[in-house]
Amino acid sequence: MDYEDYLERALSKLPKGKGSDERFSVPKPHVFAEGKTTVLENFIGIANTLNRDPEHIIKYLLGELGTAGKIDGTRAVFQGNFSQELLENNINAYVHEYVLCSECGKPDTHLVREDRTLMIRCDACGAHRSVRKRKAAPTTVSKTIERDSEVEVMITSVGSKGDGVAKLDKYTIFVPGTKKGEMLKVRIKKVSGTLAFAEKI
Repeated sequence: MDYEDYLERALSKLPKGKGSDERFSVPKPHVFAEGKTTVLENFIGIANTLNRDPEHIIKYLLGELGTAGKIDGTRAVFQGNFSQELLENNINAYVHEYVLCSECGKPDTHLVREDRTLMIRCDACGAHRSVRKRKAAPTTVSKTIERDSEVEVMITSVGSKGDGVAKLDKYTIFVPGTKKGEMLKVRIKKVSGTLAFAEKI
């Protein structure tokens, strides 16, 4: 077997390029408020475009948003009010971490688990890497909370002194007389750095 035969044999074993030359485009999220929840109307459509398990995506989004939620048919429902921009930025962060190949930049990848390590493998170029959550740039500009301002929050836990604790952007807000899971409007009484103290309206 000469050099050309070896070369042809080696090339035949390389992964077949499955990517297209078309520009990969993530569908823009259709977001609207429904009572005290936020609905991502085309969630399953986005999951299908990304070729990822909807349960994996919803788990990621809930973790990033710090809230509870569920898949409801073709929609995703999140407890609390979130902007379209925030959801779009988090979806794009998911795409860069779990979908796009770090070598060729194509979305023709799939997730596999090897020895308890989650890997992303590219069907287009054959590259593979472990998935490690990287620190991302802030997805929104933090809002400034001022004394006597009114905001809507969701109580995510209860502090040692019995006060409800909510998160809003960079702030931790303490609200007396509230329970975990409660969604309510509060008035800010005092701000100290990233800590704020409020009362129910």
